Amino acid sequence: MLKGNARVLAASLIGSAIEWFDYFLYGTVSALVFNQLFFGDVDPTLGLILAYSSFSIAFFLRPVGGIVFSHIGDRLGRKKTLVLTLSIMGLATAGMGFLPTYQVIGIWAPIFLTCLRFLQGLALGGEWGGALLLAVEYAPSNRKGLFGSVPQMGISIGLILGSLAISVMTLLPNDQFMSWGWRVPFILSAFLVLFGLWIRKGIDETPEFRKAQESGEIARLPIADTLRYHWRAVLIAMGIKAVETAPFYIYGTFIVAYATSNLSFGKSDALNAVVIGAAIATITIPIIGHLSDRIGRRKVYLFGIVATVFYAFPYFWMLHQGSVFLLTLATVIGLGLIWGSLNAVQGTMLAELFPARIRNTGISLGYQLGAAVAGGTAPLVATLLLAKFNNSYVPVAIYMIFTAFVSLIAIAALRSKGVRKEIAIGVPEVSN
Repeated sequence: MLKGNARVLAASLIGSAIEWFDYFLYGTVSALVFNQLFFGDVDPTLGLILAYSSFSIAFFLRPVGGIVFSHIGDRLGRKKTLVLTLSIMGLATAGMGFLPTYQVIGIWAPIFLTCLRFLQGLALGGEWGGALLLAVEYAPSNRKGLFGSVPQMGISIGLILGSLAISVMTLLPNDQFMSWGWRVPFILSAFLVLFGLWIRKGIDETPEFRKAQESGEIARLPIADTLRYHWRAVLIAMGIKAVETAPFYIYGTFIVAYATSNLSFGKSDALNAVVIGAAIATITIPIIGHLSDRIGRRKVYLFGIVATVFYAFPYFWMLHQGSVFLLTLATVIGLGLIWGSLNAVQGTMLAELFPARIRNTGISLGYQLGAAVAGGTAPLVATLLLAKFNNSYVPVAIYMIFTAFVSLIAIAALRSKGVRKEIAIGVPEVSN
């Protein structure tokens, strides 16, 4: 049995990885299966747009889940939210594996699918903040960057597991994959959830939350206090999120449809590139998290912003060379190095914007609103831009650059007097 900080980090990482695995399964399968089996007999591009629309909708439920479950986290404790969110995510994902298709139940197929996707969005909206704070609030003051990077590894691990699972199933003959093969990872995710719940059993509340409880500083209505006293920090958190989330869904989800439909790569080629890129990110994240404890979170994030701007066009140029090697290399650079650097420090940096009494609500609201606006819509926006501009990647690259400038403005706003005053309230460990 794991003890002390090791068990805390394991609980944070494993639960986060399982949640993201379930969540990314939908994004990957949307590009390969749902557009054909759940949205009727429509034009392939329209089917993909409808599938990505259902993928995007859940992102707008994530802020709702963030508010609901972070209220529980700030009032009753981080641990309770983690058990609830993981259970809901597991039920929703396993349910997708048993859904009849459009050919069997007609319009009810996309309706039921979208409802289950809603539940995924609610669960993930509450999971991220609780998992992050479980790590950050247990961390020594000089290792918060490293500890905070551990649950962030769950994102890339979840993407690896989701992509690998579908990649293995695509080895089946296409008719078997489309008939039942795609369902297997969804159904088996239920066993992963049970394992995650077992790991989280016995974890105590974080020291900072217990301290807030003992001093009577628990907020009665955390969302009200957050919006009243920390609204600037919420807006900045949303802006900071933009450069990490939109390019991530280009590198990790949109690329699967783009490489197979527009560039004639095989499904396995695209999925394997994502797996390798995410594996590199998993290695990069804790290294960068540790580095941020030495040089500061802001410097690392600025590097990621600048790198995103300069890499947007070379990324697509590499894809268009038709080489599997360059497809993989492009994904490794974008997903493994640039996104990995941004993701490594983002969670800790956002946690340092809010005091402990409303921290779960503050980071969840800012993070999930940013994800809803910039993240979940990214594959949809990219697909619409391609359709509008005759499959030219130029508008998509410009879109990625735009998200980088949004985050640059947010980082700059950290220097403003009003925001610095908000950050100073109850958060002594800011290291920017």
